[in-house]
Amino acid sequence: MKKLFVLALMFSGLAGFVISPWIQGQSAAPAVTKGKDIVSYRDVVKKVLPSVVSIEAKAKPMRLKDQGPKRKNQGQENPQIPEEFRKFFEEFKKRSEEGPDESQGGFGSGFIVESNGVIVTNNHVVEGADKVEITLNDGRKFTSTEIKGDPKTDLAIVKINAKNLPALEFGDSDASEIGDRVLALGAPFGLTGSVTSGIISAKGRSLRLNFYEDFLQTDAAINPGNSGGPLVNLDGQVIGVNSAIKTRSGGFQGVGMAITSNLTKTIKEQLLKNGIVRRGYLGVGIKDIEDEQVAMKLGLKNPKGVIITQVMEDGPAGKGGIQSGDIIIEVAGKVIKDSKDLQFSVAALPLGKASEFKVVRDGKELKVNITIVEQPKQFGMSRINPKSPDKPNIEGDTNLDKLGVEVGQLNDDLADKFGYKPGTTGVVIIKMDRESLGYQAGLRVGMVIMKVDKKEVKSASEVKNLTDKASYDEGVLFQVQTPDGSKDYILVKKS
Repeated sequence: MKKLFVLALMFSGLAGFVISPWIQGQSAAPAVTKGKDIVSYRDVVKKVLPSVVSIEAKAKPMRLKDQGPKRKNQGQENPQIPEEFRKFFEEFKKRSEEGPDESQGGFGSGFIVESNGVIVTNNHVVEGADKVEITLNDGRKFTSTEIKGDPKTDLAIVKINAKNLPALEFGDSDASEIGDRVLALGAPFGLTGSVTSGIISAKGRSLRLNFYEDFLQTDAAINPGNSGGPLVNLDGQVIGVNSAIKTRSGGFQGVGMAITSNLTKTIKEQLLKNGIVRRGYLGVGIKDIEDEQVAMKLGLKNPKGVIITQVMEDGPAGKGGIQSGDIIIEVAGKVIKDSKDLQFSVAALPLGKASEFKVVRDGKELKVNITIVEQPKQFGMSRINPKSPDKPNIEGDTNLDKLGVEVGQLNDDLADKFGYKPGTTGVVIIKMDRESLGYQAGLRVGMVIMKVDKKEVKSASEVKNLTDKASYDEGVLFQVQTPDGSKDYILVKKS
């Protein structure tokens, strides 16, 4: 029987999330020795636990129902989440909408980051709440309506009216290494003040639950209720926010995820200062370069950089001279390795000021200056997988035998059939065998072939001439376009 894994954000109550935000703050307690002979974590726990709080979010059912569409990036309608994962979110949504007609909410955790009452938690534990009830480790209770959240990272802060609270400090999550010992604190199944231990299992994980992600993976036990609680090192510093588990049963089975402290610090500071997070916006569609041979054919020294698949109309990139098919390799002096690197780099750029981008176009390096604007509020809140056009087959006029593809000259009639704007020209794929070399590589009916091994093509005869002479043992690089304007590179190679 096939084993299905369910990726579970910790939910409970009407909010659906059982979350315990991660801890941060400062303490005068001494650093704990990290030697191999450590037999107890008692000193770390004594330092951290007083700063951990419980959070009960209060919201009326109607308000929570209205939050459904805003949570597309949380997974239930995200097509990039596997089917078995998505079923979990659909069940959560169903439970939350069937609650009784009285004020309800979710239960989770948080941690104090400033002694004057600033608390960090997950956004989904407080999203849609009219107010929250905070219970400190010493039993004191506070009610707050000062809630600021950032759904694109699933982080939030809550402010309570209190002074001289024990606050934890953030550690440097970048400095943490795989194998380092860590503790996870929170309230699994509502059992407040619980502590589990483990190690950092991996760094830089991305689950595509949030638009901006940087997860630490740990084997410290994380169960429903821990989500949002702190993941701390042996000095008692917060290096992560426990957020998700990967499991078959809904309970912990060895794979937990925590949002990194370095990302959290940045978000916390912006929420405190502005009440929202302001990010830079480039206005492009992007794709990673994952194949060394593709990188080589594009004139890159290694498979690093990001392909621009689409340039948004009237966006900063288009105004600055970026073109579809360009490869961004550097932003403001920082080398760009992949799409996540580009996302975070652009988000951090100063708004309204020109920043230098280094791109590769047709094998040559160019520098362009782009004035970054503020990212639209709803940008990235729902993700749609671009679909390659796959229209009914039409007889083509030129056979590309080696590829198993038929192509034709794009005219107004074909442009209309495949969804291109009137007047679009080029060589369009009209028919192909699903068992063919071209199909297996990723070519699809409806794509327009723009270049073959970096040579521009405008007629079907040019495409045939180049593809017939090409060696597919070494690989042939095609640049293609789809009706939405996206451009991509596809390497066709015999396996």
